[in-house]
Amino acid sequence: MSGADVTVEQHGDHVGVVCMHRPPNNYFDATLLEEVAAAYEELDRSGWCRAIVLTSEGRHFCAGLDFAANAGQDIAELYRAALRLFAAPLPVVAAVQGAAIGGGCGLALSADFRVATAQSRFSANFARLGFHHGFALSVTLPATVGRQAAADLLLTGRRVRGAGALALGLCDRLAGDGDLMAQALGYAGELAASGPLAVRTIRATLRRGLVEDTRLAMEHECAEQLRLRDSADFAEGVRAAAERREPRFSGS
Repeated sequence: MSGADVTVEQHGDHVGVVCMHRPPNNYFDATLLEEVAAAYEELDRSGWCRAIVLTSEGRHFCAGLDFAANAGQDIAELYRAALRLFAAPLPVVAAVQGAAIGGGCGLALSADFRVATAQSRFSANFARLGFHHGFALSVTLPATVGRQAAADLLLTGRRVRGAGALALGLCDRLAGDGDLMAQALGYAGELAASGPLAVRTIRATLRRGLVEDTRLAMEHECAEQLRLRDSADFAEGVRAAAERREPRFSGS
């Protein structure tokens, strides 16, 4: 199966590869997230798939939502689509090349595991845009790196590269140059080699309450994002990012 911007392929007997095709930055919108979620659900129904690799075409894994080009995007619709990713029953390994920025970092953290390279960059850069974070990072980032590190990453918006990401736990394995997909497929293959019934039940136990937690987090994040979307600081943050300069926030 495939959508306009998402393709699905089978690798070996039990691994499905879901690839996003919006290079070079793979910006998402609700439509793209719906296609990814539909691919996850179709693979779950396939009978043969036991683990998924999420990847993307181009230089970067995902740079989140392009705020400059999607000023009218319905954020609530976006997060309804995102919630479907957390509800998917199969384990997901994200192959993170280049940047996973903003909502793209949230998308990477919606996966169970992440494989990156030394050149990969993770950043929850919302505060640098004068904006509240989203994509359930309120839940997934502290769960992944701990509360203190999550506060540091969210409040500074700083970027963390491959080795630092591995040390923090933002990624689980670090691949060599040109070896990212092979490592991600190998990781998914390890998951698929375990008893499929056991994997499903163990994963469900570990993720108990996650869908409800992410739903509640996204509702709050959405409300804060809508409140700040009309602020002067957000307009300045987006403008500064487009102009590749430091933002000059006024607190208004």
